[in-house]
Amino acid sequence: MNVESLTHRVDLPPCVDVLGAPVHIIGVEDVVRLMEQWIRDRDRPHWIAVTGSHGALEAHKHHDFRAVLRTADLSVPDGRWAARIAAKKMSCKTHQVRGADLMSAFCELSREKGFTNYLYGDTDETLSLASDRLRQKHPGVKIIGTYSPPFRQLTPEEDAQIVETINQANPDVLWVALGLPKQERWIAAHRDRLKVPVIVAVGAAIKFHSGKVVPSPRWASRAGLEWFWRLLHEPRTVWRRALIYGPQFMALAWFDVLCHKMRSRK
Repeated sequence: MNVESLTHRVDLPPCVDVLGAPVHIIGVEDVVRLMEQWIRDRDRPHWIAVTGSHGALEAHKHHDFRAVLRTADLSVPDGRWAARIAAKKMSCKTHQVRGADLMSAFCELSREKGFTNYLYGDTDETLSLASDRLRQKHPGVKIIGTYSPPFRQLTPEEDAQIVETINQANPDVLWVALGLPKQERWIAAHRDRLKVPVIVAVGAAIKFHSGKVVPSPRWASRAGLEWFWRLLHEPRTVWRRALIYGPQFMALAWFDVLCHKMRSRK
């Protein structure tokens, strides 16, 4: 994706609640322009939540997670159904921002502008594969560091050392892939200590770019069948999300839309 340079200030887009989770109505290119703006301002750490039906359902069930999502500067729908519900409530065009697409778009811009990227989360193997493949796809992109944290509770000393390691690298964007809701909670807890202008909770996007997980094709995404595609390819990982959380989200979300329309008519 060829993203033009930032030529004007970009305002935050309209936002609507989907089961308590904030969802901004915005496309990938405008998200990238906002990221560029925040990097050039470099006034404070901004963070972006990239979530879908699973995140919205978690926000509906857990008030503390809802509060975490509300600290995000931007919250975009990774899932097609979350995007459709948001569009229904706003009576506007559907905008979906898949994490993998956002990474690709920003890597293309960072290749052109020299912005730097740091990948945090997942395994060393996945991070290495993703870095190599992103460099092949976007020659010249700067991935200046990766870190795979231990899959256990960190000690305060280890936690402080990770923050120091990231800050010393001084990236423009930190891509966090710890899985939902851990990655969002981690960002909210560490944002004030990180000297990074943009932090993105990017979920499985790094796995997709590593080639270890096959992303759904465009037709499946447009049809809202990403959940089915991932169920076929990662049944042990996503079966609960697809077969239990998915139907719960659909029932609650459409009821939410119905209530919203009824309130609007009064």
